[in-house]
Amino acid sequence: MKTKKINLGAGCLLAALALLTTAAKAEWINVTTNDMGNHLVDGITGPAFTLTAMEGHISTAEGSSVYVWSLANGGGPMQYPAPTLIVDQSNAVTVTLNNTLPFPVSLVFPGQQVTAGGGTNGLLTAEAPAMVGTTTGTVTYSFIASQPGTYLYNSGTRQDLQIEMGMVGALIVRPAGFDSANTATWKAYGTGDSAFDQEFLFLLTDMDPTIHDDVEHQREAYTGNGNPAFNPVIDTTARFANYWFINGRTAPDDMMIAFSKALPAQPYDASPMLHPGQNLLMRMVGAGHDGHPFHHHANHARNIARNGRLLQSSPTATNADLSYLTFTIPTYPGETTDAIFTWTGQGLGWDMYGHAPGDPLRAYEDPNDHGKPFPVMLPNEADMDFGEWYGGSPFFGVAAALPPNIGGFDPTGAFIYMWHSHNEREIVNNNVFPGGMLTMLLVIPWSN
Repeated sequence: MKTKKINLGAGCLLAALALLTTAAKAEWINVTTNDMGNHLVDGITGPAFTLTAMEGHISTAEGSSVYVWSLANGGGPMQYPAPTLIVDQSNAVTVTLNNTLPFPVSLVFPGQQVTAGGGTNGLLTAEAPAMVGTTTGTVTYSFIASQPGTYLYNSGTRQDLQIEMGMVGALIVRPAGFDSANTATWKAYGTGDSAFDQEFLFLLTDMDPTIHDDVEHQREAYTGNGNPAFNPVIDTTARFANYWFINGRTAPDDMMIAFSKALPAQPYDASPMLHPGQNLLMRMVGAGHDGHPFHHHANHARNIARNGRLLQSSPTATNADLSYLTFTIPTYPGETTDAIFTWTGQGLGWDMYGHAPGDPLRAYEDPNDHGKPFPVMLPNEADMDFGEWYGGSPFFGVAAALPPNIGGFDPTGAFIYMWHSHNEREIVNNNVFPGGMLTMLLVIPWSN
């Protein structure tokens, strides 16, 4: 199985290049082959986890730094969002939460029957007490991962503030028989209609930087000397988000490689890609305070599950017989959606390979479009302004000659489509365009 990751940038949004440092560009653009392999979501595998509540800072693509609270795998470093936890169906899962923050924290796992051990009583669940001196507060949560699917987990303490500050992550339960080394077993729910070739997480969060600034200022003024607790005074009812993230990054940073050194506290990327005819599993997680209509250009997706349950008419159904097609996935706070996306170019109305009518068909090519001419006349090169992602040809899989020092970001002749929040104000970074909840889908030609 090929596991090479190819990461591409912001497609037609050439202004995004200006938001990247020279060092970051080297990690953002890494396209040399159309053998992209098969992709699974990045995360940590269980069934036993140790997470540490910590404070730190994250970066946004227009150059800002934001103070956050989030979780680390083991002793650190802190990351935003919290680590994606990946377990197998029927696992006995344990999550030990260590707290280095000066106030209580806890975790809840919607969709799971959880038993908490240790800690102190909280409103929703047992809490890890505030750190005292060098002694961390600790609590352990246990549950059986009985149902495969996509879930989230988040703070169960002062949720209006701690989730805003970053204490939220994804939980993925693999179905029985899943083997990461055998793509034939790659099914989200063990059913044929949940089979996939590529898997990508879209954990959507929103952030009010004013709240984070206020908390940081109060944190700096807190000395801990004789104070019983650090309890920031924040009016979250006045919250007004100005940052929007996919997997903890704003665009175009979300299209840099995963675990980029330029983003040490934001390890997860959001660079969906597939070959024609492949199934791409979209694991959508509403992890913030607001709803986000996530719009995927290029084709409809088939919604097969919500909140870790297949869309079935009865428990005895063998597939998602209530699945449906959509061109925008409404992602609500605290909820998850699983959808299957595929693309072949069917119905374009012209031959995307530039075939003559007598040429042989390519795999997944629409026979109704075979041999149909490109519908417009391209202007003379002297009259064109070349974007960085133009490969010199409008045809799929064709990279033609370009003027010197022009383009070059698409040597495979990929087709590129924007995926983004359809609430248009959410594709900025604190009012700087482009950015926010936006990424690009890459359809990569087959190597043959």
